Amino acid sequence: MVGLLNQGATCYMNSLLQTLYHLRQLRKAVYDMPSAAASDSEGGVAFALQKTFYMLQTSDHPVSTKHLTQSFGWDTYEAYMQQDVQELNRVLMDKLETIMKGTPVDGTVGALFEGSTRAYIRCTDVPYESRRDETFHDIQLDVKGCKTIHDSFARYIEEEVLDGEDKYDAGPVHGKQKAKKGVRFLRYPPVLTIHLKRFEYDMASGNMVKVNDRYEFPFQLDVDPYLAEDA
Repeated sequence: MVGLLNQGATCYMNSLLQTLYHLRQLRKAVYDMPSAAASDSEGGVAFALQKTFYMLQTSDHPVSTKHLTQSFGWDTYEAYMQQDVQELNRVLMDKLETIMKGTPVDGTVGALFEGSTRAYIRCTDVPYESRRDETFHDIQLDVKGCKTIHDSFARYIEEEVLDGEDKYDAGPVHGKQKAKKGVRFLRYPPVLTIHLKRFEYDMASGNMVKVNDRYEFPFQLDVDPYLAEDA
């Protein structure tokens, strides 16, 4: 496999495209999705992505992504601007879901990337609990103050105590109650997309500042400890 040419500041996009290309099920769905059946803008993105993947698979030289960024509606100025890879991934996945809808590859994006969580508020002194299940396509984990990715997951599911003025209203039967608020994972997708929050807002300067702290993660990640008990 060859690499992708950098248009100026598109290294973040190149990394994303190469990662997506190596997901065999997604790559096959991209090849199989109809590029002509979609609207002009969506069809343009579909064909451009198909062309990019095909060139990555067959070319002997680094592949240009100009046809793809042009299908996004980007000009030269935008190609020289560093943008958020998480946002690009979400926009691209939404676009692919729209293009694939009603086709034989409909549901591929959800099947690969969609998981679910359960947010809960559990009263500590009475038998009352409120639950809300939601789906996700990626999760954001803190880096600041966390030495390892397991520290980040532990912080993600850390419970918050609702007490005093923040007591939870458990309805007319129980009224205001002390409670614990938290979230647990119900189901992980086959491809778990993790966004590490390497940038944080600095109150003193009023700017986003990169977190350069050392951060460790294993080659194999056991995420079962963060599942709900009934998952």
